[in-house]
Amino acid sequence: MEKLTIVKVGGKIVEEPDSLKKLLSDFSKIDGFKVLVHGGGRSATAMAAKLGIESKMVNGRRITDEEMLKVVIMVYGGLVNKQIVAGLQAIGINALGLTGADLNYMCSEKRPVTDVDYGFVGDVKEVNADILSDLLSKGIVPVLAPLTHDKAGNLLNTNADTIAGEAAKALAKHFDVTLMYCFEKKGVLLKEQDEESVIIKLNHDLFIQYISDGVIQGGMIPKLENSFDALYAGVKQVIITRADFIHRNKGTRIVL
Repeated sequence: MEKLTIVKVGGKIVEEPDSLKKLLSDFSKIDGFKVLVHGGGRSATAMAAKLGIESKMVNGRRITDEEMLKVVIMVYGGLVNKQIVAGLQAIGINALGLTGADLNYMCSEKRPVTDVDYGFVGDVKEVNADILSDLLSKGIVPVLAPLTHDKAGNLLNTNADTIAGEAAKALAKHFDVTLMYCFEKKGVLLKEQDEESVIIKLNHDLFIQYISDGVIQGGMIPKLENSFDALYAGVKQVIITRADFIHRNKGTRIVL
């Protein structure tokens, strides 16, 4: 099977011209087929503020009401996505920016209201891996925005980590998939304050142990749960690393 690397980067990296340029240069050095998945939360918050729309968050997740949905569609599907695509074209990578509605590649349904009403947020139900695989085989690099659709004409805000994980799982039947989650640290750290205390390899037993010891906490827990889900679904490896390490295969390797 041919190798495919799916790289998920947070909004912070893709929202500043200098860090975006560096990221795209590093991304271009990854061998084989590749897909880029991006966030853009800070830009959405800033744009909403300019338009007088208040941003509401619960446990780090955005509440997406009707007005906020318009903002995230503009920012994620337009501004951020197209800047990345243009940046890749500038360095000779033929990229195509997509939301889940484009080519019907990712469908979701509106998250049911439980304790929290997240509004127009989508939980992924279906991924058309054949479409993405076809694009990749034609030498096109898909750039995936964190938006899906419900097949009834509605776009839905969807977590970028989830988009990356679901795309990786679906594409695992076509490729030998490496999924990379990038953030501002070199990997999952043993000691939060020590940049060099990277956990090189992490299996599920260790993960559970580190949670009970308080080593792994907060937002890192769902990221790692997503990682193990991807591995159980056939993804070859998951790496959590800093954006400038993506072409070096350094960071925390998540294994079964």
